[in-house]
Amino acid sequence: MTDSPDADREPADDAAADDTDTGNTGDTARDDTEDTTIETDDGDPVGIEDFYDALEDLGRPLTTASGLARALSITQEEASRVLGTLAEEGSVERAAVDRDPVVWYPTDWTRAVDRERVVLFPDRREIVVDRPTQFTRARLSTFAHLVTTTGFESYLYELRREDVWHAPYDTLEALLDTVRSVLRKRSEPLEEWITTQWTRANQFVLRTHPEGYTVLEAKSADLMGNVARQKLTEGQLRATLSDTESWAAEEATAGIKRSLYEAGYPVRDERDLEEGEPLAIALDVSLREYQAHWVREFAEKKAGVFVGPPGSGKTIAALGVLADIEGESLMLVPSRELAAQWHEQILTHTSLSPEQVGEYHGGEKEVRPVTIATYQTAGMDRHRQLFDQRRWGLIVYDECQHIPSSIYRRSADLQARHRLGLSATPIREDEMEEEIYTLIGPPIGADWESLFEAGFVAEPEVEIRYVPWDSPTARNEHASAAAGHEKRKLAAMNPAKLDDVRGLRTGHPDAKALVFCEYIDHGEALAEALDAPFVSGGTAHHRRRALFEEFRDGKRNTLVISRVGDEGIDLPNAELAIVASGLGGSRRQGTQRAGRTMRPAGTATMYVLATRGTTEEEFAQRQMHHLSAKGVRVRERNVEGERSTGFE
Repeated sequence: MTDSPDADREPADDAAADDTDTGNTGDTARDDTEDTTIETDDGDPVGIEDFYDALEDLGRPLTTASGLARALSITQEEASRVLGTLAEEGSVERAAVDRDPVVWYPTDWTRAVDRERVVLFPDRREIVVDRPTQFTRARLSTFAHLVTTTGFESYLYELRREDVWHAPYDTLEALLDTVRSVLRKRSEPLEEWITTQWTRANQFVLRTHPEGYTVLEAKSADLMGNVARQKLTEGQLRATLSDTESWAAEEATAGIKRSLYEAGYPVRDERDLEEGEPLAIALDVSLREYQAHWVREFAEKKAGVFVGPPGSGKTIAALGVLADIEGESLMLVPSRELAAQWHEQILTHTSLSPEQVGEYHGGEKEVRPVTIATYQTAGMDRHRQLFDQRRWGLIVYDECQHIPSSIYRRSADLQARHRLGLSATPIREDEMEEEIYTLIGPPIGADWESLFEAGFVAEPEVEIRYVPWDSPTARNEHASAAAGHEKRKLAAMNPAKLDDVRGLRTGHPDAKALVFCEYIDHGEALAEALDAPFVSGGTAHHRRRALFEEFRDGKRNTLVISRVGDEGIDLPNAELAIVASGLGGSRRQGTQRAGRTMRPAGTATMYVLATRGTTEEEFAQRQMHHLSAKGVRVRERNVEGERSTGFE
């Protein structure tokens, strides 16, 4: 890992960095010449951007020389000289008045209005950013959590303890440097809190004793006595070894890490686990630079979660880890369809033979040197012993955002030297996403914006469409319906959506399209309207696989699909996604559906249909807000033609 996430930034990102550092968003046309700067008596350069900063600090659109002097901590004589020079170059103008004091204002009001502004509230650990550049948002995403947007131009971020614990930096100073570069100033209270949290993340470690058992070690006797031994049970800590060490039960390590994490102390896992039987593996595909960086970083940590947008090649990067480790490996996936896709990817992109790769789930039950199993099967008591007995060198948790749920969590107790999670969206509506990193490892990956800008992943065009009711009768039926499920279903199946879906499909006649829906009867109606197959949970596995294969091969260009297509289905050439219903789902669901169109090449479009005046409006905005936080531009449109400015 590098000390800064910007170390391997592409040239396009460097340009963004230059814009951010000067406060220019790049939205306003400018001359190619650099802004003039004037040296003060202390040798410090002062230019037009400092003038804008002064206006922002003063809270006024104009200032006097004395006001500028106070704002910039320079003498009034120096301020007058600065203003005179800026006036000569045409950057500022003086008010046409006949009395003192003379007031000065920027010639280019647009730059003053549109420039990025960052305001810190240190007591609440909140950061408000107006009109942030993509680069600023990328840097903020490494150490802060996006809470909400206001008017889609102002972003509210919060610094939580887990944001510091999992920040992708090797040193505290590297993290603080990024924080200062965003805030453009130092905040001692905030930096003290960040330092405290960074320290807390390095207080406990699990390691292997020379005699083979597991030891929990604390930095101090106080932490061991008043935190670990108070929070953990006898079944988790078997005996006291010293004031700072305890014998930990090997089978209880997942619970130990969860309990201490909840107490505010994440645990470093440095146990010498079994390497697994050696297995020679060669990778038959070249990794992109950022994928190779992920693999190197994982090799250092031996545990982690690859986080990146759909289409960024997390599966290929995972195969890079498999080839790097060269040990027997277990891949855990949510569904049989995804197991089949992994099987195909492994045989296509590695030197492994069909005899070395097996699947273990409801359809097939073969444990081989590389085994792909479903979470549900791996967690069942009658199958668990098979997986426990094997010495895995690597366990891969695909779509690992499911790990905190009870049905998947049991698989997290399986032990391996290396643990790798994959997820485009490690978020959960129950706010238990921190457990993903506790049970598997810290996040590893590139921010979405940098992959968009570098051209590795095509950024989709996303539009929320507010659809009116089909008729007064339909609107009245919704108004008189009981709250809850009945209202949601009526809004989802608004007959006007059928016409809009047909119109959108006609407007993109050559695009390969996926139409998502929530209810079976709605899916059947959409399928009939579009003369396309409907794929749902009731579709037989062999039929489902055949339809997906026909879509990939170009034999079909339209599928209507239920929630079975929300995640884990690889349909890399989808060019159009229409979400006709299903807006009561999670933020992750919205991102996964958009992800069906995120691939390395081409331009893809996603339309989200919401019935006007219903809860679908709020759900659509919530789902798409998460995409906006990742750098995807989202527009809004009333179907009758009125357009808003959008989420950009």
